[in-house]
Amino acid sequence: MKPAVIEAVSDKLSDAELVRRIAAQDHEAFRVLMKRHNQMLYRAARSVLKNEAEAEDAVQEAYMQAYRAMGHFRGDAKLSTWLVRIVVNESITRLNKHARRAEVIRLEDDDLQQDQHSSEDSMNESAPENPDRAAQRSETRRLLESKIDELPDAFRTVFVLRAVEEMTVEEAATALDIPEATVRTRFFRAKGMLREALSREIDLAHGDAFSFAGARCDRIIANVMARLPEGGKAPTL
Repeated sequence: MKPAVIEAVSDKLSDAELVRRIAAQDHEAFRVLMKRHNQMLYRAARSVLKNEAEAEDAVQEAYMQAYRAMGHFRGDAKLSTWLVRIVVNESITRLNKHARRAEVIRLEDDDLQQDQHSSEDSMNESAPENPDRAAQRSETRRLLESKIDELPDAFRTVFVLRAVEEMTVEEAATALDIPEATVRTRFFRAKGMLREALSREIDLAHGDAFSFAGARCDRIIANVMARLPEGGKAPTL
């Protein structure tokens, strides 16, 4: 049976309407749904797997599971919460199957620049960022990502859903199938561990602040040497 192709699907449609159309095999509606929820599901998958490629595969498989089950979605929870639960379960299954912890892999810049509410368009319209500032932001982002990846498994996904995706306690609890009290406790402890880890990193960086060795040191010496009189005599003050 070929999927029904009706008209172009607006990205303004509600989740409920998208679900209805997808259940009727409207592929364009599914495309809109994926674009709307891609970032949230990717972040949720990566918080479990800590690996970009694995996370992408998990999201794709979760979408296929969701597509096949879309006709059974009754709206007892938000669609985003339902989707997150599917991708988290798929990610955990993959983690157990492979029995490994992937090395920390840096997120590509554009993975964090896509937003389900058209933030990408607004960023494109803004003035270009100063290169030094952009590099600094990129380095800060990588540091934060690495410290989030170092959080224990039980806390990392809760932190990503609550702090990064701004899910409510109730939504996170439903997505992860754990009590709300557990979400609150894990989120509180995750923030404490992350704060402590970042504080240690900053303390270690204090000694490197305003570093002088290297090119700057060599440049100053070379400039001064060039100004010295010939013959090795000391300059007259």
